[in-house]
Amino acid sequence: MPAAQPLSREDLSILALENATVAGHTCKVILVQGQLGAGQLRASIAGRLDRAPRLRLRLAERDGQPWWVPDPDLDLTAHVAESAAAGAGDDAALQAAVAGIFAQHLDRSRPLWRIDVIPGLAGDRSAVIWRIHHALADGMTAMAMARAVLWDDAPDRPPGHRPGRRPRPASAGGRDGPHLVGDLRTAVREAPQPWLRSPFDGHIDARRSVAFSTAGLAALRRVSHATGGATVNDAVLTVVAGGLHRWLEAQHGHLGAVRVKVPVSLHNATAHDGAGNRDSFFCLDLPLGAADPLDRLAAIHHATKVRKQGHDAQHLDACMRQLARVPPLGHFAERVLSHARSFALNVSNVPGPRQPVRLLGRPVVAMYSLAEIGTHHALRIAVVSLADTLNFGLVADPTLLDDVDQLAAGLQAEAAALCACLPPG
Repeated sequence: MPAAQPLSREDLSILALENATVAGHTCKVILVQGQLGAGQLRASIAGRLDRAPRLRLRLAERDGQPWWVPDPDLDLTAHVAESAAAGAGDDAALQAAVAGIFAQHLDRSRPLWRIDVIPGLAGDRSAVIWRIHHALADGMTAMAMARAVLWDDAPDRPPGHRPGRRPRPASAGGRDGPHLVGDLRTAVREAPQPWLRSPFDGHIDARRSVAFSTAGLAALRRVSHATGGATVNDAVLTVVAGGLHRWLEAQHGHLGAVRVKVPVSLHNATAHDGAGNRDSFFCLDLPLGAADPLDRLAAIHHATKVRKQGHDAQHLDACMRQLARVPPLGHFAERVLSHARSFALNVSNVPGPRQPVRLLGRPVVAMYSLAEIGTHHALRIAVVSLADTLNFGLVADPTLLDDVDQLAAGLQAEAAALCACLPPG
């Protein structure tokens, strides 16, 4: 049984974002070939739950403060169940079912996760819809949990995993000259830009729409490497920029720039499912006016390189930890950094299994990640890889963005256009 623990600063910040119109969870939409029953999955998870002890934790109050405490009466029938949308049928019906499930808040009296199983999909498939509160697990932690309790015979690390060094967070202690200079440069780059207008700024309600898109990971990796050492994440942002270009052009919208927030994991190489939340971010402007995908990729690669070399994510993390020591300042900074003039769109990218995986003997044919939007942010895009495929999951407020499927199609088209730029051979 895991030990009780107070919520971290990150946990508390994420929990505070939830309200009547914003649910605080992320979601994995896992499609398997064959028919899968909730009872089978529940029994399998019950036998492996000790591998992911954080899934036993629920919220409780101690001395007026929220804590994570183990739930000795964990009832898996309340966490793994067949969805009322069973037999959802085709892809459009599945998207509607997923959107309906995603919009539901998790029960705070229980551990903050739930799996809804939808059997009977077209093509002899089943869907596993796994919601996990973001306060309980970030993207890297959720992938570790999936290895622990879902994938058949999954190793402790993904196949081919080679431990590597992640950037060390900037010191949260005293400040010397270089740290101060770095923080000032970061502050200039990450400061809100009130002159930029977000196409997704508006009052959201509690309903959601979702859409999915895919791209070939190997092809995007090759075109990135052939373009001055760009990364796959640079290619992801390029695909998003191009998709937004296509969508805004169809809407007769402004094609200047859209500012995106890019989460950065600060987990070290030995992080596991008990690590909870440990991430930061940086922001950059996606150039929408460029017509050539390679020009767009080069511009984005330059922008991300500057932020990585400047350790923007680490400086921001250290700065927010300092400000959190004076709660009014910390809360003010969080409000400023979450404003629509600080960024228009959050685009996250988390590595998933490097090889094909199976769930209860059934091949996993697709996996998408969904993340909740925020106040005045009507769209969010989450990307996760599975073997040789990058999967884009889009969550939108349908009252403000009623054509999220068109945007997803634009991402698909832009990924194909970027991969078509591969040099011969």
